[in-house]
Amino acid sequence: MRRYLLTLIALGVLVPAGVKAQSSVTLAGRVSETVTLSVPPNSINADVISTGNTVRVTLSGNDSPVIRVPLLVRSNSGFKITASFESKTAGLSQLWVDEVRATGRLVSTQSVNSLASIALSEPDTSQPLLVASGPRVSLGGSLDSPNNALEITVLIRLKPESLRESSVHLTFVATPVSLTP
Repeated sequence: MRRYLLTLIALGVLVPAGVKAQSSVTLAGRVSETVTLSVPPNSINADVISTGNTVRVTLSGNDSPVIRVPLLVRSNSGFKITASFESKTAGLSQLWVDEVRATGRLVSTQSVNSLASIALSEPDTSQPLLVASGPRVSLGGSLDSPNNALEITVLIRLKPESLRESSVHLTFVATPVSLTP
């Protein structure tokens, strides 16, 4: 009987120690860096196609030499936005970021305050143009939450010649910029 009692006491002491040693688990993971780009509905009088990180704007027979494009950026990492300009008859005179604003409380204030944007006059349109870059935008929410996007308004000034007959394609692409080496 004493032997059983000693065995029971030993099990009572050793088993919890063994369980305690095995109950510690360490998980490591990484979230994919994501940047999405879109245009608010009915915000521009043009054909707009948004797919993930790309927005393509097509204007035909435009009478106005200035095009205003509000881009909504959501990201869980740093980002950069480039623009490509295509037209057989119209030329690009200027491209600049006119306004930057948060759409809600889930936007990092750092993204609003430290956005790097450019103003280009007579840019070389043979290659993509850097429009803006910045740190992480979204502090929470999903890829289509209304309060976690940075709205960046880009103004594009076309050369006035041949505006009525022109067809213009603007393609904006957002890509993640890694915050970790």
